[in-house]
Amino acid sequence: MESVLLQIFNGVSLSSILLLTALGLMITFGLMKIINMAHGEFLMIGAYTTYCVQNFFLNFLPKAAFDAYYIVALPMSFIVSAAIGLGLERLLIRRLYGRPMDSLLVTFGVSLILQQLARNLFGTANVNVTSPSWLDGTLVITDTLQLPVKRLFILGMAAAVCVGMYFLLYRSNAGRKVRAVMQNRPMAACLGIPTKTIDAATFAIGSGIAGLAGCALTLLGSIGPTLGANYIVDSFMTVVVGGVGTLLGTACGAGFMGVGNTILESLSDASMGKVLVLVAVIVFLQFRPRGMFAAATRSLEDE
Repeated sequence: MESVLLQIFNGVSLSSILLLTALGLMITFGLMKIINMAHGEFLMIGAYTTYCVQNFFLNFLPKAAFDAYYIVALPMSFIVSAAIGLGLERLLIRRLYGRPMDSLLVTFGVSLILQQLARNLFGTANVNVTSPSWLDGTLVITDTLQLPVKRLFILGMAAAVCVGMYFLLYRSNAGRKVRAVMQNRPMAACLGIPTKTIDAATFAIGSGIAGLAGCALTLLGSIGPTLGANYIVDSFMTVVVGGVGTLLGTACGAGFMGVGNTILESLSDASMGKVLVLVAVIVFLQFRPRGMFAAATRSLEDE
């Protein structure tokens, strides 16, 4: 039983990473219908931002202050990723609205450019980020069931981001505008909502959340230029399975992908586990093509 509980906990931990990554995709894909293949690179940007903040604390601040670096790295990873995402939207993405196939090809090229830029700046080898001492250790449940504090912290971070997104989307004036644009863009524009400003802001927020996911990933292992490529496919499947444009659906899709992937890999092996999860997704979408929770819409073409 304890082994099963540990596998479930590992699956929930993976789900939290997928959830942080997929929240940004949920916003951009649901709002702008942009297939952003460069979204995974914002994880890489957030991870390398954390690495840079760590090195700054190591080289320029007293040793006693090192444990505070991660508190600084969290908002910095969000800000840097959001700023780069905003620049990308202003320069490129806004020219691709209504052209999903073009957006797929262009953003795939952007992802390759960002990966190569990371190689030029940080080298091809993976680098390590040392976690602060207050995240070391485990929470002892029993003698054989011990939960790492790092993974518990990531779970708490994912929960906090979800709560923040809920209040932003469903309990604020800005969120009402976002949902109006998502449901019927022409009508929202006719009512005076600045759709281009909403697009830019939501793309920046989605990119920033992906940066937070990259910051969280530094606690689990080494980071490299291809870090985001390892999560982008699972993140897209999370959004599609849960339902494009819905917060609850994204959370449920992340749980389905994370827990299912971990359990199936424990029953077989890593490769077969991935195959079985993909088969399960294909079968599920045959019966629920719009995902677990379909987003409400008022556009005539979706009737």
